Amino acid sequence: MATETIAATEVGSYFVSNYPPFSQWTRENVPEIDEAFEREPDRSVPMGVYLHIPFCRKRCRFCYFRVYTNQNAKAIEDYVQALLKEAESISRKPAVQGRSLKFVYFGGGTPSYLSSKQLRSLRERIGQHIHWDQGAEVTFECEPGTLSLEKVQTLKEIGVTRVSLGVENFNDAILEENGRAHLSPEIFRAYDWIRQTGFPQVNIDLIAGMIGETDENWTRCVEKAAEMEPDNITIYQMELPFNTLIAKDMKEHGISSPVADWPTKRRWMSEAIDYLATRGYQVSSGNELVRNLDTDHFQYRDNLFRGSDILALGVSSFGHFQGVHYQNLDRIEEYQKAVDEGRSPINRALRPTPHQLLIREFVLQMKEGRVSAATFRDKFGVDVREEFSEPLRNQEAAGYLTVDGDEITLTRKGLLQVDSLLHEYFEPQHRAVRYT
Repeated sequence: MATETIAATEVGSYFVSNYPPFSQWTRENVPEIDEAFEREPDRSVPMGVYLHIPFCRKRCRFCYFRVYTNQNAKAIEDYVQALLKEAESISRKPAVQGRSLKFVYFGGGTPSYLSSKQLRSLRERIGQHIHWDQGAEVTFECEPGTLSLEKVQTLKEIGVTRVSLGVENFNDAILEENGRAHLSPEIFRAYDWIRQTGFPQVNIDLIAGMIGETDENWTRCVEKAAEMEPDNITIYQMELPFNTLIAKDMKEHGISSPVADWPTKRRWMSEAIDYLATRGYQVSSGNELVRNLDTDHFQYRDNLFRGSDILALGVSSFGHFQGVHYQNLDRIEEYQKAVDEGRSPINRALRPTPHQLLIREFVLQMKEGRVSAATFRDKFGVDVREEFSEPLRNQEAAGYLTVDGDEITLTRKGLLQVDSLLHEYFEPQHRAVRYT
């Protein structure tokens, strides 16, 4: 039987971003990643870095990331110093030395919380240890209210090629109710600066299903996004992981979920796809639409989904290196103390089996809406049509996908709820465990 979907948006993680589940990564497995950094690397594998900036003006009610608000210049400088020490240490590892970065991702938190001076300093000092001058992509997440023209110009100067602007919604009342720090005038002002400065790729994020969303407002949001003509539009369907403020309120006060149900969010997503198609956008994944599939690539996502090496820098940061998953300590005081004392800040890890690595890449690429069996035969020596014959057969019968020769293609129905389908490909022991 194909996966049944749940209507209400209840507390829990829905979005699949890795496998095996994060809950299976342990402190006891940290020696596995230590060994991976000491081993001669496969230099044909692309390498990038995820760099976490955990600071925000305020914490959104739906945020589940490790963030810190109202931090002063000294706190930020102390953190940057720890980042530099970690970068220097990791750059000396035998498996990292001599390799160039293909992609860099500044995530958060809010990377744009840093001042222009701090950004220039960070770029200059990290660049002494980890070089990204020849990288194909440097992505930088921005919160509209933290930008100025000077700061946007600074992003261009330090080599950012892809700006991702966290719009989420254009309705001020909805932004306020969901705890966003910015309002709509800041969105348009920031976007003008970004366009004025000029970047090869500009992305904006929207969220379908924020508290207070309506059919009429969602339509206006999608139309406004299209009018801005970014290269990429990412649309997330809101979920409620355990550590969000909304989830906390639901638990403490016994209130029902204030977020739109899944059928409504999927309908809104489908309507957005239809409308954006009339404005020249094409589906790049279940979350992303681009103006040109041939040129508007998201290198970080593409490499994450295909098992490339990703170094993790910063508190709570996730990485994947030489086939080993790992995550840094998730509290800033503990992270900085470890780095300052010359210890590794890695908190937990897991070396997946070859079969688990196959599952990981298969389910992540399913999120793009199409998978080629030939790619997996070439890399893993496995025919995924046979390996996953039962779930593929179930999901094809339910109308979620089609299998035609080597090509597995999700239907619109499947694409709109792809994350709910992926657990059927997990190994049995991972289907009922907590994801995070």
